[in-house]
Amino acid sequence: MKRILTGMVKTMNSVKSARITALQDLHDAENRGPFSILIGTILSARAKDEATSRIVKDLFKVYKNSRQLANAKVKDVEKIIKSIGFYHVKAKRIIEVAKIIDSKYKGKVPDDLEKLVALPGVGRKTANCVLVYAYEKPAIPVDIHVHRISNRIGLVQTKNPEDTEFELMKIIPKKLWLDINETFVKYGQNICKPISPMCEVCQIKNSCKYYKTKKSAS
Repeated sequence: MKRILTGMVKTMNSVKSARITALQDLHDAENRGPFSILIGTILSARAKDEATSRIVKDLFKVYKNSRQLANAKVKDVEKIIKSIGFYHVKAKRIIEVAKIIDSKYKGKVPDDLEKLVALPGVGRKTANCVLVYAYEKPAIPVDIHVHRISNRIGLVQTKNPEDTEFELMKIIPKKLWLDINETFVKYGQNICKPISPMCEVCQIKNSCKYYKTKKSAS
């Protein structure tokens, strides 16, 4: 697996330097810590990384912590995040989550998967993102890119992201879990795209089920 991750990074560097994802950007900023990662992940659903990074930073300029966001008015939050998809639902959701973090957890985002998925609107992917990007705890957040690439290259044969997560956990050494999401997401955005993947530049294509099938059919 390390060879695959290394090949992905080398491919991206040979084509162009892929920008970091929104969550890695928030992790590196270290300005609001785990709470910004949690809120950022919720806001990132069906949104581009550039928009997510900008909006989360704008949001936290106004609301510095969970207590301030918990006491915010929905309409005021909507004004800040309105350029992102489903902003009506997301505004209500992040305020609801902020209230729980403030009252139940005294402003500290839990670093426990079960407690995270108990939050409204937080599934395994979001919870795992918090573990990886906020606490650097081994987990494999599976989004559309991780799910697609894992199946495309033949690492797994699954029908949904949750199954993909469990299968990857079985076959990937735990010491590599922290690198999976960031590397696969960037690779999915820049090289192994949903349509017309850039197989010609891919340095792991000889290990890819999709490429081998395409090559034998040509």
